[in-house]
Amino acid sequence: MSENYRNFKENGKKIIAVCRNYKGLVAAQGIQNPEKPILFMKPTSAYISEGQDIKIPLGCKLLYHEVELGVVISKRCSNISPSDASDYIGGFLLALDMTAKDFHIEAKEKSRPWFLCKGFDTSCPASGFIDKEKLSNYSDTRLWLKVDGVTKQNCSTSDMIFSVPEIISYVSKYFTLEVGDVILTGTPAGSGPVHAGQTIECGLADIAAMKFAVVELN
Repeated sequence: MSENYRNFKENGKKIIAVCRNYKGLVAAQGIQNPEKPILFMKPTSAYISEGQDIKIPLGCKLLYHEVELGVVISKRCSNISPSDASDYIGGFLLALDMTAKDFHIEAKEKSRPWFLCKGFDTSCPASGFIDKEKLSNYSDTRLWLKVDGVTKQNCSTSDMIFSVPEIISYVSKYFTLEVGDVILTGTPAGSGPVHAGQTIECGLADIAAMKFAVVELN
């Protein structure tokens, strides 16, 4: 079987993301758990790798960090059940869902799409491919993030509202998933602002870690 999914940044066609998927985050926001996953998309042009900088988009005054577990799809699928979802997991990645929060607030207030606030260039810093054998306990593994050495996010994926198989199944009912596509499974509590000149470090247990500088757009 082809393993093109391992090179997901080049071969994947879409990034589908879930928001409000951690109990602690929802509780901190004082809202109820969603009844079904809330989805949005990023273009694959949003990917960057360690060594590249996170660039604050033009006009953004409030950039937020969000650390996430990502899932890489290994086989084309549509309308699958949660019980079958694991058959379509090729592996995982550590990712950041960088959000232009001021754009996001305006979009919500005016009932506009989220594409600009979520999909700008450099908005999806991502690790390399992580073999699923290295992350067999993906349903209970620690995500952490630091800004300039100060811990901002630190939570187990066991706090998810919708499990990884449930998310894959739900997404597949509306979008055909293809080899190398990525699903971001949400961020835990602690998301907050970062500024030009600061450094973000984040990790997935002791399996993956990455570091990015935040810079102004030239």
